[in-house]
Amino acid sequence: MNGANRSRPPSALRKAFHGEAIDFASFSQQYRQELDARRDEGLRLAGLARQQPLTLLYAAKDTRQNHALVLANWLENLPVTA
Repeated sequence: MNGANRSRPPSALRKAFHGEAIDFASFSQQYRQELDARRDEGLRLAGLARQQPLTLLYAAKDTRQNHALVLANWLENLPVTA
């Protein structure tokens, strides 16, 4: 998928979360800040999602606390104009 690398969390942030140096709330907040800095990419993905299904892939074992859920929530809350 185009943009996948630009939408994933930075390695250091991901490692801090998986290494339990930070909790999910901190991870989510920092990841959203990273996404805000790449808002144009988010708008592009959100626009695509309005036209066709958008599948977010992740390899985390935890289905309730992972970056795909943070990304999906962030994308859903972006104000996308037609």
